[in-house]
Amino acid sequence: MSFKTILTVIGVDNSDNDLQTAADLCGQQGAHLSVLVVAMAPPPPIGEYVSASTIWLEQRDRDRETLETAVEHARQIVSRTGNSFEIDGVYAEAGTADRDIGDRALYADLVLIGSSVLQHADLKRQVINGSLFQAMRPVMLIPGDKRPSLRPNTVLLAWDSRAEAARAAREALEIMTTAAAVHVTLVDPEASSAKSGEEPGADVAAYLIRHSINVTVDRLPSAGRPVASVLQQHAVDISADMIVMGAYGHSRVRELIFGGVTKTMLDDAAIPIFMAR
Repeated sequence: MSFKTILTVIGVDNSDNDLQTAADLCGQQGAHLSVLVVAMAPPPPIGEYVSASTIWLEQRDRDRETLETAVEHARQIVSRTGNSFEIDGVYAEAGTADRDIGDRALYADLVLIGSSVLQHADLKRQVINGSLFQAMRPVMLIPGDKRPSLRPNTVLLAWDSRAEAARAAREALEIMTTAAAVHVTLVDPEASSAKSGEEPGADVAAYLIRHSINVTVDRLPSAGRPVASVLQQHAVDISADMIVMGAYGHSRVRELIFGGVTKTMLDDAAIPIFMAR
């Protein structure tokens, strides 16, 4: 996958660092930078609170002014980078932010989720839903203390023989092709023809090798630990610069209630994570 348009979504209290990071990544790729500044509208008053509607309307007016200021500030920051770019703002009504983000993500190859959004639970959820589920676009999580690159030296590809992992591998082919090493990592793989084959990881390794990717297959026991913890520790052990993984192999509701690998990675990203489904 060639990344020619990269979208970054930020809030009105946007981080200049997130904008600069997005601009740097676009500079690496010669890509167009698309920026969407999102302001979340407060829900309308109901029942006994209807009398507060005047206050609610005044708040919306203030929010729109804040959004305009944030858009102009972002434009000033990005215009100094020399990148091709476009910047827009959206005042998202309750429950529609993911659709607004998804509509914009349709015209991007990759959606960035910077540290300021990772720390904003509601906006993070809207960006994930809009990108992965509405637009079916890959996302890249960028923790605050990391300087990401779309040309990492070492990549950990989390593999479980599911369609989501295969989609992530396909979307990240360009990234892995330029990497010095890609570790296909399986946790407690099942060696069976119905699951991972007689030699788990061999099929995907052969697929990647045909793309001239330098592959190592790592089969790891969980030893009772959560899969996400095993992957995170292995990323440290191999000095990975990026994790590539499929998102939501189980339903979002199940992961919300019981937890899962995707949820843990979203909550505890330590290095840049490239996700697709």
